[in-house]
Amino acid sequence: MSEISGNSSTGPSIGTHKSHDFRGSNHARNARRVRIVLLFSFAMMVGEIAAGHFYGSMALLADGWHMATHLAALGISLLAYTFAERQATNDHFSFGTGKFGDLGAYTSAVVLAIVALGIGYEAIDRFFNPTPIQYVEAMAVAALGLLVNIVAALLLQEDHGHGHDHGHSHSHADHDHAAHDHAAHDHGDHHKDLNLKSAYVHMLADAATSVLAMAAIGCGWAFGWAFLDPVIGLVGAVVILRWAYLLMKSAGATLLDAQPNIALTEAIRAEIEALGDHVTDLHVWRVGPGHLAGIVSIATTESRDVDFYRAALTGVAKLSHLTIEVEVRPGA
Repeated sequence: MSEISGNSSTGPSIGTHKSHDFRGSNHARNARRVRIVLLFSFAMMVGEIAAGHFYGSMALLADGWHMATHLAALGISLLAYTFAERQATNDHFSFGTGKFGDLGAYTSAVVLAIVALGIGYEAIDRFFNPTPIQYVEAMAVAALGLLVNIVAALLLQEDHGHGHDHGHSHSHADHDHAAHDHAAHDHGDHHKDLNLKSAYVHMLADAATSVLAMAAIGCGWAFGWAFLDPVIGLVGAVVILRWAYLLMKSAGATLLDAQPNIALTEAIRAEIEALGDHVTDLHVWRVGPGHLAGIVSIATTESRDVDFYRAALTGVAKLSHLTIEVEVRPGA
C-alpha cells in the first residue's frame, strides 16, 4: 500500500483570524439608495391613498395600494442590507452574511410574482365585468406614478463595472487577486448585487405598468377602446411575472450554491491537470456580490504542498476564499 499524506490550507498562517465579510463593495451605498427610494415612495403612497379617499377616486386608491406591495419588497431589501451589516462579524455564519441579500432578492421576487398574478386576475375579471374608467384622473395618476418610478429606478440602477477592488479585508486570499482573462473576467451574475436588482426590478415593473396603463387609458379616452385596459393589464402581468421568474432563478441559484461560472471552474481543473495531477473534488460558489469561494482537492505523485498549488492558481482564479487539499501518493 502506498503512503498517503495530506495537507490543507485556506491561506494565512496558523493563528491568523480569517475575515468572512463577503458583502458587496457597494453595500452601504446601495442600502442608502433603497432607503431613499423607500421614503419618498412611502410618501407618494400615503398621498395617493389620502387623495383617493378625499376625491372618491378608485384609480388613486388602487395605485396607492399597488405601490404598497412594492414598498413591502423594498422593505425586505432594506432589512437584508441592515441584517448583513449588523451580523457581518458573527461567526455563526460560516461564510459571512453576503448571501443574505440573495435571500432578500428571492423573497422580493416572490412578492413581485404575487403582484403580477394579482394584476392578471384583475385584468381577466375586467374582461367579464367591465367598469367605467375615469380617464382624466386615471391618466394623471399613471403619469405621476411613472415619474416617481423613473426617478426611483434611476436611483436603484446598479453601477457599471464589477468593482473588483473590494473594501473588505481577506488576508487569506491575498495570493489569489490576479485574474485570468478568460476565466475571471466572466459575464455571469456573481458580481451583481441581486438585492439591489430586486428593488430595481420592482420599480421598473411599476414604471412599466404605468406606461402600459397610459397607453390603454389614452386609446380608451381618444377612441373609446375600453377593452384595451384589461388586455394591456394582462400583457403587463405576463411581463412582470417573467421578470420575477428570472430574478428567482438567479437568486435561487446562489442560495443553492450553484456554480456561478463554469468556465472558471474548468480553468482551475485544467491548470491543475496540466501539471500531471488529478483533481478529485472541486467546488466554486458565490458567497456574496463579487465574492467567490472555492474548494480544490488534488491527488499527486509529486512532493508538492499547498503553497505550490496556490501559486499555480494565482493566474487563473480570483477567489475571496480558497481551500486547497493535497493528497500525496508517492509511486502511485
